[in-house]
Amino acid sequence: MLMQADESQLVLVDFQARLKPAMLDAEAVWANAARLATLAKAMQLPIWGTEQNPSRLGEMPPEIRSHCRQVLAKMHFSAVEEGLGEWLKPETPQAPRGNARSLPRHLQKTQPAAQERQTIVLGGCEAHVCLLQTALDLLEDEFEVWVVTDACSSRTERNRDAAYDRLAGAGAELVTAEMVAFEWVRSAEHPEFKLLQTLFK
Repeated sequence: MLMQADESQLVLVDFQARLKPAMLDAEAVWANAARLATLAKAMQLPIWGTEQNPSRLGEMPPEIRSHCRQVLAKMHFSAVEEGLGEWLKPETPQAPRGNARSLPRHLQKTQPAAQERQTIVLGGCEAHVCLLQTALDLLEDEFEVWVVTDACSSRTERNRDAAYDRLAGAGAELVTAEMVAFEWVRSAEHPEFKLLQTLFK
């Protein structure tokens, strides 16, 4: 029932400059996203970002964007519609090239697949539009989806809360940034526990 760090990936949906002024509790929400990204990077977890129509809505702020392996510019509200799901799946190892009979025996064997990380930790906005549609598509693709409620926002409380109700009903887990951080780290003896303490004072 607890989240496993070695099975987790962090996806930050549309934390963009021109959206921020309209979002509820924007400062706290953006700060929680940055905290999780900092901890995830220190723990070598994959971090991905999305930007909705960045030419009109601007980019992610550097304190979030700099942690992302890649940032997906999109026009669809669901990032899965534009290829996010492929990013989240491990790369399939390529078969060795050349005549199989001429290759050394160790090269003829199938290479082990990269570790699957099926737990997707999501934060972003708007909770009832891009985050919701991305999360529902990820659930349909059989990922485990954990939505960080204090790293999500909408323009109105009603829209945000309706998104949480729908996500919980669809099978997403609703958590907070601190819940995620402490479940990733698990122990006061973890090498990143001191970082966690500085991030979540």
